[in-house]
Amino acid sequence: MNIYKILIYLVWAMVISAFVGGCTVITAIKNDWNGWFGGLPSLQSLERPEADLSSNLYYADGEEIIGSYYRHNRTAVSYNELSQELITTLLVTEDIRFTKHSGIDLRGLLRAASGILTFQFKGGGSTLTMQLAENLYGTSTVNQGSLYSNRKVGQLITKIKEWIIAIQLESSYTKEEILAMYLNTIEYGENAFGIQVASKTFFNKLPSEITYKEAAILVSLINAPTRYNPTRNPENALAKRTEVLYNLHKYDKIDKESYDSLVVSDFGLQFKVADQDQGPAYFKFVVRNDLMKWCEKNGYDLYSDGLRIYTTIDNRIQEYAQQAMKEHMDTLQYIFNRHLQGRMPWIDGDGNEILDFIDMTIKRTPNYKQLVKRYGVGSDSLNYYLNLPKKMTVFSYEGEIDTTFSLVDSLKYYKQFLQAGFMAMEPQTGHIKAWVGGIDHKYFKYDHVKQGKRQPGSTFKPFVYAAAIDLGYSPCFPVVDAPVTWVLEDPANPTWTPQNADGKYTGETMTIRRAMASSVNSITANIMQKISPRAAVDMAHACGIESELDAVPSLCLGAGGDVSLYELVGAYSTFVNQGTWTEPYYITRIEDKNGVVLEDFVPKRREAISEKTAYLMLHMLKGAIEEQGGTGRGLDWSLKENNDIGAKTGTTQNASDGWFMGVTHNLVAGAWVGGDDRYVHFRNWSLGQGARTARPIWEKFMLKVYADPRTGVEKGRFRKPTQPLGVELDCDHYNGVNTQVDSLGVGVDNFQDELENIDF
Repeated sequence: MNIYKILIYLVWAMVISAFVGGCTVITAIKNDWNGWFGGLPSLQSLERPEADLSSNLYYADGEEIIGSYYRHNRTAVSYNELSQELITTLLVTEDIRFTKHSGIDLRGLLRAASGILTFQFKGGGSTLTMQLAENLYGTSTVNQGSLYSNRKVGQLITKIKEWIIAIQLESSYTKEEILAMYLNTIEYGENAFGIQVASKTFFNKLPSEITYKEAAILVSLINAPTRYNPTRNPENALAKRTEVLYNLHKYDKIDKESYDSLVVSDFGLQFKVADQDQGPAYFKFVVRNDLMKWCEKNGYDLYSDGLRIYTTIDNRIQEYAQQAMKEHMDTLQYIFNRHLQGRMPWIDGDGNEILDFIDMTIKRTPNYKQLVKRYGVGSDSLNYYLNLPKKMTVFSYEGEIDTTFSLVDSLKYYKQFLQAGFMAMEPQTGHIKAWVGGIDHKYFKYDHVKQGKRQPGSTFKPFVYAAAIDLGYSPCFPVVDAPVTWVLEDPANPTWTPQNADGKYTGETMTIRRAMASSVNSITANIMQKISPRAAVDMAHACGIESELDAVPSLCLGAGGDVSLYELVGAYSTFVNQGTWTEPYYITRIEDKNGVVLEDFVPKRREAISEKTAYLMLHMLKGAIEEQGGTGRGLDWSLKENNDIGAKTGTTQNASDGWFMGVTHNLVAGAWVGGDDRYVHFRNWSLGQGARTARPIWEKFMLKVYADPRTGVEKGRFRKPTQPLGVELDCDHYNGVNTQVDSLGVGVDNFQDELENIDF
């Protein structure tokens, strides 16, 4: 046998040995012999690779996103949603031969071969498809067998796994799909996962709008999102961008003139990290609870399945609600601080400061509970850490403040802020249009629309009067403003006589419309005696109040149970919706990541009261605007002109809670203002009443909404019932001589001026 034949046999033997050896290794890795290799993803997962996708919450327009729920902030896009300049920049930088290989680039493989054979593996040869394998399945970090204890052997096994997965991906997907999947799975830094979020974060653009200048930055971030971050490390980012731009010129994608121009240009950033505390943040977190229950019931993961949740929230109306609250609460907080004159706002029924308030309150905080768990109750260490000063950033209406506070100092500071809630709803459909749960979600997480419940004060009175009207009473029914005494089954307090807000009884005869308009307690108590507390409770529940209410005399003043603003707005909407209660709701449909509708939602509806009773209650509510002494008379004239408005204020004892409910023919909205704790309130009842604390929010909101025709909210009249009322509505001749002062008819613009004359 000559030497030539021997060489041929040797070559074939090497080829066969390499083939057999390679097949053996691949088989061993696939089957994970003896747990050496850690195994591969299942065939099913290779054919249908998934990356965690953010679930997005959309405004009513179906386009603008309210916020997202995610473990990694990622929204997938298709190949057709990528600009060609972005695709080109990616390929010249990461894989210029991408369209010519089938997952493994032979040239790159040969470059890496010497390193593999000598166990001096330094990488190289990774195609985009192989990188996608790592992004999807974490080949270098998960499913590691015992052989990974040797780092170099582990690197070799990882590379082989990526080859296997890349070939499978290439056989299952088109090149375009692989490119899109790759860009969707990349982490770009600043909590931006995927090209959609990255484009929005760094340039406030869609991926389809990205140019070479912007693409060079985004592609630079792929392998080192911190090192090449243009906001954190601009020098590194500039050098890397120059390298990427040179690749575009090197491969004739841009000419020399374009390169020279781009390389000296600025970054063109419009940088804004997605902020979970912006926009309707309270709404987003309240809705999350409902979505988690829905996902558990239907087998979805809210944080990874890329659901599309469409809501009823109108982006413009929501913005005006947020503006109205901020504008008023900034002013009101100034007034609150001024009237305290350095005194603490937590006071008891006698107006005295509760000296141990902070000591009691701090025990409910998570920080206190963690310290107790670590050091024990009453320990010196507990007291030390509670009072240890440390640097922190705190909320203020003028902007965030850097300061040094202990945990006790911080609690004392934050408890002095007044809180608020606001909700607006379309009564006919049940669509919630705006939801503001507090003054700043970043620093005050508690939602005061649905989560929080407080005594409704006089905003409960319409249900007392609605029960009376349903029993045949007329808005013109006359009653004397005089003491009403209840006999109670309580030996310690055998009788109860409710007083009017000013502590006086005029002896005047007035209609129940005027009495409700000016919130005369004695007359509401008189009517409650006639109809019974149980009738009022039943009416409230029929109209949509779901919270438990006690059928007690004090309920006529709203002191028989706590309710939410969410419930009150829905219940008042029953009057506008001709007696039909429509559940306030905020989710219209849920789709999967591909746009397939998983469920459509419709609100619950029920006939609560007759349309006649509903219309008469609207007439009663209009009394707040039309009757002398009405608590809504101070509203801006432009709101009342050529427009039907019904309203009711509410203030609980000691002015702990201020309420205002306003109804129009196509929008019902309500506001609540008070402290997070009931002990925190104005010392002066006049300052803390709902007409002063809550009404201005509604007024400012409606002025903004009416001024913008794009909201679709227009002035109009309440719809009349189809059947004749058979009830007199002109009640003027039933009212006696008015001896009350129209003390609540104060417009928003006059609020601060009037404070100069108030004794704080």
